[in-house]
Amino acid sequence: MRLSILAATLALVTASGSAALAGPTEDLAKSRVDAIAGGDLATVTAAYGPAATLHWVGGPLDGTYSQPGKIKEVWSKFFAAQGAQKATIATAAEAANPKGGTVTVEATFAGKNTVKVRYVLLYRDGKLVDEIWQVNPAATY
Repeated sequence: MRLSILAATLALVTASGSAALAGPTEDLAKSRVDAIAGGDLATVTAAYGPAATLHWVGGPLDGTYSQPGKIKEVWSKFFAAQGAQKATIATAAEAANPKGGTVTVEATFAGKNTVKVRYVLLYRDGKLVDEIWQVNPAATY
C-alpha cells in the first residue's frame, strides 16, 4: 500500500512539474515568440544560423526563404501587417539531444489580425537553422 502511494505521488510530482522543466531550445523558442510579438526585427533575425531556412506555409507570405535578406524582408512584412501584437502560447514541446533540439509551438499572434500558427523550430549549437511557420486558421487554441 505504501509503495503504491509513493509511486502515485512521484507520478503526480513528475507530471505537474514537467511543464516547468523546459530545456534550452524550448527557452530559445519561447524568447523568439516574445521577440516576434514585440516586432523586434534585430532579435528575430539575429537568431538564425548562416544557412537557415524559413518555410512560411499559408497566408500572403507563403514561401520558402533561405537568404538572410529575404528572411528579414518576410519578418518586416509580417510586423508591418500586424502592428502591435500579443502572443499566446497554447502548447510547446521540445525534443533534444547533443546534436540539436526541435521545438513545436502552437501559438496565437493577435495584432491587426489574429494569426494562429504551428511553429516548428530546429536549433543546432544555439542557432536557428530551420523553421516552419504553418498558418493554422482552423486551430482551436
